[in-house]
Amino acid sequence: MNQNINEINSTNPEDIEVINVLAREIIKAVRGNIVNCDRTYRTVIKRVDKNGYVIIDQAGQERTVPCGIPNIELRPMQSVWVKEPMGKLKDLHICGVVGK
Repeated sequence: MNQNINEINSTNPEDIEVINVLAREIIKAVRGNIVNCDRTYRTVIKRVDKNGYVIIDQAGQERTVPCGIPNIELRPMQSVWVKEPMGKLKDLHICGVVGK
């Protein structure tokens, strides 16, 4: 169905209702920010301390995070991938090493 939207001039109440329902659902999703997903991004280890690895998150804030990779030693200035599951900063963790 390759119709130009400008060529369609439907005043069918059913079509109008379907469009209105779709528009309301899109607005609800955007306003309520109900679309959650994992975010993975690249960052650098700033330093290592007794509580974990200090990285810079996407907002530019320092965060101390654990490493989810078993049996690996990470060092300052090393590029890593961090995962933020479902937008939960408290669960932020290192999930990979860049270039490996």
